[in-house]
Amino acid sequence: MILGWNIFPWVAAVAVLLSVVAAVCSALPSERGRHMAIYSAIGGIVVMAAFVVMLWLTLDRPPLRTMGETRLWYSLFLLLAGALTYIRWRYRWIMSFSTLLATVFIIINIAKPELHDHTLMPALQSPWFIPHVSVYMFSYSLLGCATLLSLYALWRPTKELDMAIERVLISGIAFFTIGMLSGSLWAKEAWGTYWNWDAKEAWAAATWGLYLLALHLTPQRRRVYYVVIIIAFIGLQMCWWGVNYLPSAAGSEHTYTMQN
Repeated sequence: MILGWNIFPWVAAVAVLLSVVAAVCSALPSERGRHMAIYSAIGGIVVMAAFVVMLWLTLDRPPLRTMGETRLWYSLFLLLAGALTYIRWRYRWIMSFSTLLATVFIIINIAKPELHDHTLMPALQSPWFIPHVSVYMFSYSLLGCATLLSLYALWRPTKELDMAIERVLISGIAFFTIGMLSGSLWAKEAWGTYWNWDAKEAWAAATWGLYLLALHLTPQRRRVYYVVIIIAFIGLQMCWWGVNYLPSAAGSEHTYTMQN
């Protein structure tokens, strides 16, 4: 167990508790409730961010290499995405969804942290490593929020909910696109080519296409719109971790996350 990770359950408990308080307060109609929601959300984000910084210093490298480490960032960015969406558009229920999904990934990390040693292979010792992975994780968090909203909209659609989904979705796709572009530049530097069409890249392209398809569906086909967003999020999970379990993963240039 890497030094510092043993306190993660306690750190996570505090962050989740503050985020739950923020979600409850965000449902209150008063301005005081709004302020309490924002302050509590910021507190939860700061607690998670402080742990990420501590882990970074302990490892002496950015904690972005393994699945456990990227799940940590994903949980942090989910809380951040929910808070920013609430602050910007005042959607009262967004922090409930983001807190729920962040808690799921936090629990997975407590059960299976998947932390590895201090080393980074040569391909990861690139200036593109941090911006590429962090932008991707932030896009995943936004698209995860859009997915949860879409699931809710299948049950109870509203115009306000549609506006929220569209805004979060556009932001998520924008960051996902930036992540793909930075990944192409990184690939050119590391392997001499912008795109190799291995399993991870193929799934990324397919997922990106699905999200673009969702954006172009007409308002009269809202249920199809929600379903496409949900299917695209499944594709996103393949991009993130599912491809590691495909037979083609053994020869992929992206299998470094599986190494010890």
